[in-house]
Amino acid sequence: MGTSRDAQRDTERAGQPDARPGAHRAGPSAGSSADPFAEPAAAARDALVREIAAGGDLPDPAWRAAFEDVPRHLFVPYYHIGVLGGYERLGADDPDPGRRARWLEGAYLDRPLATDVREGELVSSSSQPSLMAGMLQALEVRDGDTVLEIGTGTGYNAALLSHRLGDDRVTTVDLDEAITGPARERLDAAGYHPAVVTGDGALGCPERAPFDCVIATCTLPSVPPGWLPQCRPGARILAPLSTGLIRLRVRDEGWAEGRFLPTSAYFVALRGESPPPPPVRAGGLPRYATDNELFRFLLTLTAGSLDPEEAYALWLQEERPRRERFGLTVGGGRQWAWLDDPEGPYAWPLDTGERT
Repeated sequence: MGTSRDAQRDTERAGQPDARPGAHRAGPSAGSSADPFAEPAAAARDALVREIAAGGDLPDPAWRAAFEDVPRHLFVPYYHIGVLGGYERLGADDPDPGRRARWLEGAYLDRPLATDVREGELVSSSSQPSLMAGMLQALEVRDGDTVLEIGTGTGYNAALLSHRLGDDRVTTVDLDEAITGPARERLDAAGYHPAVVTGDGALGCPERAPFDCVIATCTLPSVPPGWLPQCRPGARILAPLSTGLIRLRVRDEGWAEGRFLPTSAYFVALRGESPPPPPVRAGGLPRYATDNELFRFLLTLTAGSLDPEEAYALWLQEERPRRERFGLTVGGGRQWAWLDDPEGPYAWPLDTGERT
């Protein structure tokens, strides 16, 4: 999921939504005869929710209700699965009943789904449901909060947010009308009507600010400078960065700080005004290190600041630190990642893309 430079923002609202915070609703398609897959989808969705809950990612009853009610299959009417030499398309429109059954089964497996592949490159996806549940839980939303989502993708995550908070409190932004248009239609079909904006997610959505929460479903090289002024003091920002998830608390419009969550996270990169991440090199390092997921996190986080050999020496010296020992501070026109202490000896600047 991501967003781009030249796109014009286009906010479109459909219908008159139920704006009650936390209103738990099954979209009209969830049990409707208009949806031929409604009955088997409901059974598959129940099984998926039980699986996610058993893994500990749905402790909040309000989020569990959202996952129980929102029909994921409506948001992935087709997707692509990796096969030798490329991708295979599965969809609800397949004339073969066996392939339609495979499509529906896959829509409710706990795995990410490639939804937009262009010239062999993954452009947009529907994230793994258990990861989505963990991220939404970590966002610490409260009734009455307003949320900005960066990376609309299929619209499924925006539907979950709308179910939890009410349509008028959710704004979702993505790069292309080719992404936001279908997402808007799918949201409408499922009975949800958040503000769907076509524009550069790196710029946020100032016309809908201020926000209590910002959640990104695309990997960032750094926190876009435009986000913090659009947040209320105390707002939470949750975003993929490096190969992890950073959770920041906004102190005021110019400062935010927080630590990484323990989980790993791999998302499509943010496209738009944000600078590309620095290249990651690992040549000459031991294979056991480069194969280690936590070392690759450190290597990616410090790319452009530490040589791979320096990162490896630090990793050994600090006894292979876990993600939650790392954090990020945004303030004073700069950003830096750090180990253990934002004012400690181990800190690395991030390129914000701002030029003086």
